Amino acid sequence: MKNRKLLITILISAVFAAYSCKQPDMSVNTTIEVPVGVIEVNTSSIEEFINTTGTVFPVKEVSLSSEMAGEYSLLVNPATGKPYVLGDKVASGTVIIKLEDQEYYNNLRIKSREVDLEISRQEYEKQQSLYEKGGATMRELKNAEIGLINSEYDRESSQINLAKMSVRAPFSGVISELPYFTNGTKVNANTMLVKAIDYSNLYLETNLPEKYYGNVDKGLKVYVTSYTSTNDTLIGEITQISPAIDPEARTFKCLVNVNNQEKRILPGMFVKADLVINSSENTIVIPKDVIISKGRIKYVFVVERGVADFRVITTGLESVNRVEVLSGLEVGESLVIKGFETLRDDSRVKVLR
Repeated sequence: MKNRKLLITILISAVFAAYSCKQPDMSVNTTIEVPVGVIEVNTSSIEEFINTTGTVFPVKEVSLSSEMAGEYSLLVNPATGKPYVLGDKVASGTVIIKLEDQEYYNNLRIKSREVDLEISRQEYEKQQSLYEKGGATMRELKNAEIGLINSEYDRESSQINLAKMSVRAPFSGVISELPYFTNGTKVNANTMLVKAIDYSNLYLETNLPEKYYGNVDKGLKVYVTSYTSTNDTLIGEITQISPAIDPEARTFKCLVNVNNQEKRILPGMFVKADLVINSSENTIVIPKDVIISKGRIKYVFVVERGVADFRVITTGLESVNRVEVLSGLEVGESLVIKGFETLRDDSRVKVLR
């Protein structure tokens, strides 16, 4: 009986051995390399912003009204040979419009005051010569001087009143408004006749949340971009900061001066403003979208010897799409920027070229 059991055991062992010899070898290498894209970690500069919006206005803007009533006369622009129109450039002191009123002009007595001034000047010089020779008293000399001064005042007063008949540009700029009047039409005093602007410098008035009050200071750089022309970004700076917080909106007011010498942005445009509240130079900066966050931990992957290496990082300043890395990365390392979503620590990778 024992011999029979031993024989059965030997036969079963032989069958298993024979079956095993016929099976293929299943111990093949099944390790998969994950394709990834990388960039070299390097240093750069980064700026942190506060984003806001607002409308820009010209720093220089003036509405010119008639100081007297008179017949309207729009003058010809020497540069075009045609009457002034919207958009025409004007130099400081240029006469754009004249008002004519013969009665008013006659009352100024311009010519008679010029003659009176000349007579007073001659009388004063005569009395001065006589006084030096002992032929006139001090009182006579002073009376002649008073007469000369009064004549000068009368002449200047006439010149000032005569200037009211002309509408002049107070600074170099362009005509932005020009209400239409037919030449020869009588306009009343205090009628708005023309508006001129100089928009080589603009200002932006914006309201910021009160939580940023400690981050904002005069002189900070501001990037200003028009929504209608996003390729044109101008540089401005904060020039004024209100010391008061609006109790209802919980905001404070800032004024930004914008250099617009090339006239890229027009007055009245709605713009986006990025206020630079902090900046850093020669620091490690990486794309924001390659950072993986789990709770308070932020990490990325780098490639070392064909293997993904898990790196916990500490971040600093942030811009729209970039982040400063304070620790966890070294210059020259290969940072994974594509394919990192499925990586694990020590995953084998294939770097795509």
